[in-house]
Amino acid sequence: MLQRQSRARRFSLKSASALVLILIAPFVVFSQDIGNKQTAAALIELTQKAEQGDVTAQFALGEHYREGSGVALDYAQAAKWYDAAARQGSATAQFHLAYLYENGDGVVRDYVRAAELYRLAAEHGDSTAANNLAVMYDRGRGIPKSLRDALAWYQISAERGDPTGQSNLASMYFSGRGVRRNYEAAAKWFRAAAEQGLPAAQNDLAFLYYNGEGVPVDYGESARWTRLAAEQGYGPAQVGLGYLYEQGKGVPLDYVKACMWYSLGVRGGDSRGTEKLKSLSHIMTPEQITKAAMLADGWSRQQGSAILLAAKARPNAKSLDAPGR
Repeated sequence: MLQRQSRARRFSLKSASALVLILIAPFVVFSQDIGNKQTAAALIELTQKAEQGDVTAQFALGEHYREGSGVALDYAQAAKWYDAAARQGSATAQFHLAYLYENGDGVVRDYVRAAELYRLAAEHGDSTAANNLAVMYDRGRGIPKSLRDALAWYQISAERGDPTGQSNLASMYFSGRGVRRNYEAAAKWFRAAAEQGLPAAQNDLAFLYYNGEGVPVDYGESARWTRLAAEQGYGPAQVGLGYLYEQGKGVPLDYVKACMWYSLGVRGGDSRGTEKLKSLSHIMTPEQITKAAMLADGWSRQQGSAILLAAKARPNAKSLDAPGR
């Protein structure tokens, strides 16, 4: 059966510049020396502006040091310049500095300071900081554990349009943590996050359609949302899509495609697919198993690189175990 994998998530910092550099690299080989000189000159000018108190330059310089872009990667220098910008009220800098304190990158790990900075950024309108502050309340890190406060900040993050905040709020409603259980509200917020492309939320919405919780039972819709998540390389959804093909629910019964998606799910880190593959192998011919393996390999070659590049440009979410279904 389909399984819900959603749990409380917080965004972490990822650089979009890595993606850009990978994409443009073939076109800049012959101008590398010129580019390096221009970058060096730009960094000198940026540093001068930052030292003169330009908040935009301070944050940008922090980004260069965190990413190792044009300079050696140096979290301590990143923290220094984020702090300078944060003290001038930059919500984005406050969020980035909070993340460094939470993870102990370039500074001594300090959950109390991280929570303080997330709060400042959230109060200045940063939706991602609101989600991360909620997770701090959810975990009791740096502040007393409070599901009530976690729910309030997830709500703020969700209403500001943050997909991770929306998914986390949906999980609270689904499990009844800090709020009365409400499957309709869970479906509403999972859908909001799913429509923004968050694969975990797409998988969770598919689960609701499969079981008729908060929405009518609809195997076709379940399959549609499961596929959207699976095609982003989300392991639990890949195993789920394999199950739908094995059962012929929402999609035509197809053992070859079931085997293919189970295999991809295992590669994506979901060990449930291993037992599914063993069970399915007893009713498949060797030719079918070979074909499924070839399809899985082909999908990995065609989609794997695109998924990896997209992940570099998209903030990742770290998880906190939450009650499952």
